[in-house]
Amino acid sequence: MEEARIRIYLDDNPEPITDSVLPADVDIDTQSLADGTHRLTIYASDGTGKVGVRELPFRVSNGPGITVSGLRPNSVVHGQVKLSVNAFGSEEPFEPRRAESRSPVPVWVWVMCIFVVAWAVWYAASMWRVPSAYANTPTYSAEAAVTSPQNLKPGGG
Repeated sequence: MEEARIRIYLDDNPEPITDSVLPADVDIDTQSLADGTHRLTIYASDGTGKVGVRELPFRVSNGPGITVSGLRPNSVVHGQVKLSVNAFGSEEPFEPRRAESRSPVPVWVWVMCIFVVAWAVWYAASMWRVPSAYANTPTYSAEAAVTSPQNLKPGGG
């Protein structure tokens, strides 16, 4: 009976980055890889000699982060397209004006703001109306509260 083994290949390199007995811990130094899409191809064999294969694509981004406002992936565009591009690396000192990219406020934020303002107006208007049953009580009637002699005595009576 054979030992369970694993071989891992990076991109199209014919030499495996590891060929070892399972379980295996593998370290990949992404600093040695170019930024962009890469692929690990993993071959695992069990004790009977059967082999399983798994491909694992991944993306390396060691360079500065790049943000683009004004164009989304796979967009259909025409005419002139105005872009706002920013790049900021982790090793650079923090500069607030460069840390965030300008982008429009999402539509859902505007809708929520309008909803909150409309609710506040409705609430204030509904609280302004005093129910007729309470209109002449001391709580709601300024005249009754000030001019009534019983309201001037302690205990109200």
